[in-house]
Amino acid sequence: MNVEPTGQACGAHVTGLDLSAPLDVGTIAAIRAAWLQHHVLVFPDQHLTDDDLERFTIAMGGFGEDPFIAPIPGRQHIIAVARAADETAPVFAENWHTDWSFQARPPAGTCLYGITIPPIGGDTLFANQHLALDEMPADLCARIEGLVAIHSAQKAYAPDGFYGAADKGRSMDIRPSETARATQTHPYIRNHPETGRPGLFSCLGYIIGFEGMAEADAMALLVELYHWQGQERFQYRHRWQPNMLVMWDNRSVLHAATGGYQGHARRLHRTTIAAA
Repeated sequence: MNVEPTGQACGAHVTGLDLSAPLDVGTIAAIRAAWLQHHVLVFPDQHLTDDDLERFTIAMGGFGEDPFIAPIPGRQHIIAVARAADETAPVFAENWHTDWSFQARPPAGTCLYGITIPPIGGDTLFANQHLALDEMPADLCARIEGLVAIHSAQKAYAPDGFYGAADKGRSMDIRPSETARATQTHPYIRNHPETGRPGLFSCLGYIIGFEGMAEADAMALLVELYHWQGQERFQYRHRWQPNMLVMWDNRSVLHAATGGYQGHARRLHRTTIAAA
């Protein structure tokens, strides 16, 4: 197993492994240690079936819960992140976010496996939220110290949300629901549950306010923080290839999709790793 850092704000490429075969305990521990260090791991040239993807996810901690998006036929834990060549709906998940931060126990990570990859565009951006906190100006840091964020999926997955009833012509099987209006609180500055390292957890979109703060004030602060959190100096830009598996730590990074591949189909299979 070889681990080569990307040289950007986070991420590393891992080679020398065949993830289509079961992994021994020592290798699983080594992968997890590299993941906690680099936050995003890229495994190129992996020829995986859906069974292989599920087995790897189980080895990394088991399956998390995936609401609002139907799994692919015949599977309970695999979602297709797909876009047709002629699709005109907005690119799915193109704003910074942390997967399912509105849950009581948000998932530790996400696995995404490239199947049909366009020849251009479609990069995924990752933003290191430990680094974003480390480099935050003292005055801004003082303003967020001790804040408890209110998380909800309502802006995305409620019937009147971005992916609600008005969202048409999309390849992905998204299922909006009134349950998306539920709220959940988490500290905005949160210690990583495994490493203990503090970082910023989630952002505007799944965060709809702060406890004890007026809505207008909270929204202004969230917008300011959103621009801080996603700066290029905190980013790793991932360029996809077919048969590439990427695993990221939702407790350490934000991520966002990009477009730029109109006229080309794109399909990746995704699983969610349960909270540690």
